[in-house]
Amino acid sequence: MLGLFAMTRMPGTSYRGPLPPLSPAEAEIAAGLRQQVLALAGEIGERNIWRPGSMDKAANHIAATLEGLDYTVNRQQLTAYGAGAVNLEVELRGRNQPAEILVVGAHYDTVLHSPGANDNGSGVAALLELARMLRHRQPGRTIRLVAFANEESPFYFTKEMGSHHYAARCKVRGEKIIGMLALETMGYYADTPGSQRYPWPFGLFYPDRADFIAMVGNLPSRALVRHVTASFRQHAKFPAEGLAAPGFVYGIGWSDHWSFWEQGYPALMVTDTAFFRSPYYHTPQDSPERLDYERLARVVAGLDRVVLDLAR
Repeated sequence: MLGLFAMTRMPGTSYRGPLPPLSPAEAEIAAGLRQQVLALAGEIGERNIWRPGSMDKAANHIAATLEGLDYTVNRQQLTAYGAGAVNLEVELRGRNQPAEILVVGAHYDTVLHSPGANDNGSGVAALLELARMLRHRQPGRTIRLVAFANEESPFYFTKEMGSHHYAARCKVRGEKIIGMLALETMGYYADTPGSQRYPWPFGLFYPDRADFIAMVGNLPSRALVRHVTASFRQHAKFPAEGLAAPGFVYGIGWSDHWSFWEQGYPALMVTDTAFFRSPYYHTPQDSPERLDYERLARVVAGLDRVVLDLAR
């Protein structure tokens, strides 16, 4: 029980009570999120190497959005199952400690037969909104924003993941990654009692309503999980929970942060917990109208402050 307490106990207090009205800045974020999810999951739809042209369309859309924000987009080409794909990276170079790098990433592919609005249009939309908000900032440490290819089955937990290619290259280059945040399946929320589920026994420690965002990492990433959770709770009026648990816990490594664990870097997933709450996970019904853009906007506004805190 003491071990579980250490995994689940986080600094600060999760926000409780009615959510305040959106600020003008948050309303702008919500509009941007909706626009990006509609472009990815509505106009392009299913995105994977088995749907010809879909990955190129998604990558081109992401690159054009970033270039429209005056970023220089770096491309990492990769091949899996005989098909090419690309990771897309932009960088805000640090002023004081440029060799220390914070990576924020999201995968843009989907499972077969799903438009992937939440998984992971929501994460990509959040990444692009963060890019817009951060573009004129001057962080102390370097911030990299990366859109990854090939996270979904059959790639996950293999070296074929786009994020694994990226993290391995960081390791070969000797880059000092101080932390990685994987933006993963972030836009589904519910207030109904019992709408949130967990692997046993974590339901003993967390709310039963699916009204919060979660910061999830492994035990070696515990300091990062605690820092991110504390910073979010300080800056955002939105419920947030944190968990640092063994990597074998069901679901805890199911995104691109796993690739960074494999290289020895601290990393976590920012998530609405996916299949532990959403009935539309990995289905054709994972469509844009199912997402709560106002709540997701509050999360992204909080993450903007978290990123600047980590990179100061």
